[in-house]
Amino acid sequence: MMNSHIQLGHDVPEAEEYNKLRVKAGLSPKDIEASRRGLQGSLFIVTLRLEGKLIGMGRVIGDGGCMYHVVDIAVDPDHQGQGLGKRIMTEITGYLDHNAPSTAYVSLIADVPADRLYRQFGFEETAPASVGMYRRF
Repeated sequence: MMNSHIQLGHDVPEAEEYNKLRVKAGLSPKDIEASRRGLQGSLFIVTLRLEGKLIGMGRVIGDGGCMYHVVDIAVDPDHQGQGLGKRIMTEITGYLDHNAPSTAYVSLIADVPADRLYRQFGFEETAPASVGMYRRF
């Protein structure tokens, strides 16, 4: 059950607090200027705040028509186990259900064991028909 003091919002976080949450949640840090640009370019953002502090978030990026990608699902480890990841994904799924055309392709890269969360929202592995790939800079 979500703590009643946690505020759900759709604000664009500051690049610094975004990076702080990413690192605390075990994700890689990003360049501050790149973070500013990326956050502003989001199609949809979910934020969870406790006393103003960013403790959870998720985003949808893409072209707004054909392709959508779910990214940055992060919950502060001090607040995990309270259903916050599920709350973030519920908001994201609601956005996609109301905005993505029926022919849209919605993707995400799931870290294990977070893949269990995403399966609850209808996501499934693409292999063996296709595999996720990336390029590091």
